[in-house]
Amino acid sequence: MLLLRTVGGHKQMEAAVARRAVDAAISTVSSLDLTVNDSVVLSDSNRLVVRLTPCDIVARVTPMTHFASAEREVELVKRLTQTDSPVAALEPRVQPRVFVRDGFKITMWTHYEPVQARVLLPADYAQALERLHAGLRQLDVTTPHFMDRIAATQRDVASRDVTPGIADADRALLANTLRDLRQSIVNRRAPEQLLHGEPHPGNLLNTKNGPLFIDFENTAEGPVEYDIAWVPKDVGKRYPNLDEDLVGDCRGVVLAIIATHRWSRDDQHPSGRQSGFAFLNALRDGPPWLALDDVAW
Repeated sequence: MLLLRTVGGHKQMEAAVARRAVDAAISTVSSLDLTVNDSVVLSDSNRLVVRLTPCDIVARVTPMTHFASAEREVELVKRLTQTDSPVAALEPRVQPRVFVRDGFKITMWTHYEPVQARVLLPADYAQALERLHAGLRQLDVTTPHFMDRIAATQRDVASRDVTPGIADADRALLANTLRDLRQSIVNRRAPEQLLHGEPHPGNLLNTKNGPLFIDFENTAEGPVEYDIAWVPKDVGKRYPNLDEDLVGDCRGVVLAIIATHRWSRDDQHPSGRQSGFAFLNALRDGPPWLALDDVAW
C-alpha cells in the first residue's frame, strides 16, 4: 500500500521519484535482514518519510541533492538522545548512520504510535521545548545561523523567477518587513544557542513516552525566541524568561518566511493561494504580529 500526501510548504516529490525513494528504503531495510511487506508514506515533501512493516521502521529518504545534511541530523539526534532530550530516537536495530542507495540518502528511525486519546497540553509542549533547548545547549555542532534563512527568503522575495505571482506592493511589503525585522533582531543582541529551527506542532509527536520532537533539518543557531515564534501562542506563554519584544519580531519573520513559501513557484501546499493571501494579510496588519495558530487559513 502506498499513500502520498503533501505536508508543510515544500515541494512534493514527483510520483516516479517518490516510488523510487520508497523502493530504495525497502531495499535498504531488507538488506539489513529486516522484513518488509508493506509501506505507508507518512510525509511527502522535499524528503519522503515512509513507515515500513512488519519491521515497523520509519525511513526518511532524501535526494542526494537535498539542501540539509542527513549526516548532521543523525549525529545531532544521537547526541540529544544521550542528554535525555525529548526527541524521536533513531532505530536501535540499525546502525545509526546515513545509508545511500539509488541516488537517495536514507536514515532509520523508531516508529511511535500517536496517543489520540490524550490532548497535548500547552504546558507540556512548552516544558518539552525547554528540555530540548537545554539538551541543545550541551552540543557543539556547526549549523547555519537563523539569519541565513532570513537572507534566503529575502533572495526569494527579490526573485520574480522564484516568486512570480507576488504583486509589486506585496513584494515590497515582504522585502521591507524582512529588512526591518532583521535589523531589529540584530540590534537586540540576544543570547544565542542551537535551536530546533521549526518546532511547530507538525514536528512534535504526542506519544505514550510524552511529546517527542522530530525533523531537525532546519536546525540553526539563534535566540530561543525564534523557536518560540513557530509554536502556538498558548505554548509561548508558558515558556519562561523570554524577551517578548524579540518573540514578536521573530513571529513577524516567520509570517514572512511562510508567506514567501506560499507564493513560491514550486510550492504545492494544499491550501494554495488561500494560505498565501492569509499570511500576506497578517503582515499587512502589522505588529503586534500574530502567532501562527492565529492566522486564519
